[in-house]
Formats: sequence, C-alpha cells, structure tokens
Amino acid sequence: MRTSRRARAGQYAALLAYLVFLAFPFLWLVSTAFKPAPELASLHPTWLPQDPTLDNFRQAFDEQPLLRAAFNSLVAALGAAVIAVLIATPMAYVMARHRTRLAKAATGWVVVSQAFPFVLVIIPLFLVLKNLRLINSVGGLVMVYVVWALPFALWMLVGYVRAVPAEMEEAAAVDGAGKVRTLVSITAPLLAPGIVATALFAFISAWNEFFFALVLLKTPEKQTLPVVLTHFLGAEGVADLGPLAAAAFLATIPSLVVFALIQKRITGGMLAGAVKS
Repeated sequence: MRTSRRARAGQYAALLAYLVFLAFPFLWLVSTAFKPAPELASLHPTWLPQDPTLDNFRQAFDEQPLLRAAFNSLVAALGAAVIAVLIATPMAYVMARHRTRLAKAATGWVVVSQAFPFVLVIIPLFLVLKNLRLINSVGGLVMVYVVWALPFALWMLVGYVRAVPAEMEEAAAVDGAGKVRTLVSITAPLLAPGIVATALFAFISAWNEFFFALVLLKTPEKQTLPVVLTHFLGAEGVADLGPLAAAAFLATIPSLVVFALIQKRITGGMLAGAVKS
C-alpha cells in the first residue's frame, strides 16, 4: 500500500513538473506583455511586472494591423479545418471499413507524407499555385493548409472509425436501416469526438503556421498573424520586446478559447448516441 501511494505521489509530482515546464513560457510571455519599458530593459528581470501597464498593447495595435491579420488567420484556419474534415471523414470511413490494398497503400502514403519537410515542397507548390493564379491569395493558402493537414487528419479519423464496432452498423442493417441512415444515426454521433479533435488539430496548425504564409502572401493586407508578428523585429534583428510579447499573447488567445469551448466534446464518451431507441 505504501509503495502504491509513493508511486502515485511520484506520478503526480512528475505531472506537476511537466505542467510547470509547459506553462512557464506562456506565463513569462504574459508577464512580459504587461511590463513597462524600464522593466524590460532592466538587467535584473522580475517574475511579475512591478508596475503593470497596457502601453505595450496600445503600441502593438498602433504599429501593426493586428486585427486585419487576425481576420486573415481566422479565415484560413477555419476554412482549412472545415474542408479537411469534410474530405477526411468519408475517406477515413472507407479506409477503415474496407481494408483493401488500395486502403493500405493510402495509409502508407499518410505515414510517408509526414516525413517531407516544408522546404522540399515549397518550390513545386509555389509553381502550381502560380499557374492557378492563387499566389498572394488567402484562398490559395487555405488549399495549402488543407493538403498539409489532410494526411494527419485522415490518420486520426481512421483510428476513430475503427474504434466504432462494426456490429452496431450490422445490427442497424438487420433492423432495416439503410446505409445512409446507419451512417447518420449510428456512426456519425460516435465519430463526433474524433471529428472535433481533428478539426481542432487542423485549426491550430493553420492558425500557427508561418512558413507557407510568409512565402505565398506578399501584400501586407493579406498577411496572417504569425507573419505580422515578425514585423516587430527591427532591421538589425532587435526585437521590440514589449509590443511583440503583447501581440504574441493576443495571438495565443483564439487557440486557447477554441480548445476550452470544445474540450468537453473531445473528451466526451465514444458511446454517446449508441443507445438504441
């Protein structure tokens, strides 16, 4: 019993240390965002701002078009999440329920595609979008995000589909339900947590993405938030630390809000809606 308690206490201690490790950069970012210029220039930084101020936030909005950049990021992230889920869901169902050679080859493609670095595909991708006249377009950026998120989204949803017992669909067929009715009434509710988790992954990936947006978007009015954040760096590489921290803090809020709103859906029971009425 004592060994079990010690092991559990050790697990909690390790979990707490890991949470502190993850939370420290964000907490330091928040602290920096509210520090006045003299404290930021101090050789002896403090954990918390001694004289909190909102000047960094006002300066950030004055220097850069953060609202417009946030709107561009929101359009790109939402578009990528919705389209990726709409494409990946039926593909994942077919791959999970019909394990043919083609499905196995598709699964292998999903795994291999994750090994390709951004730099390897950016030139052919740029040429394709140029021929389609989608360079410097948020719509073209959405297409890129969908293609980049689709393999992992497909891999995630295949696992969720396989977790749904096929016997439930067979029982519905015996009761006279058609294929479409079975998918809508039985399978779809059970896949809801997986679909939400996949959409969250696609949204956060697109919201935080920097490299593709930097290369494909040229005009300032179409740039996304991660690209605009780099404008707080001077020509000599010196960062305008206060406004940069304030803008970066604001940029993290949407991801935190989205996750907070749908976390119950993600952790919801996989058997929700499985009770036969």
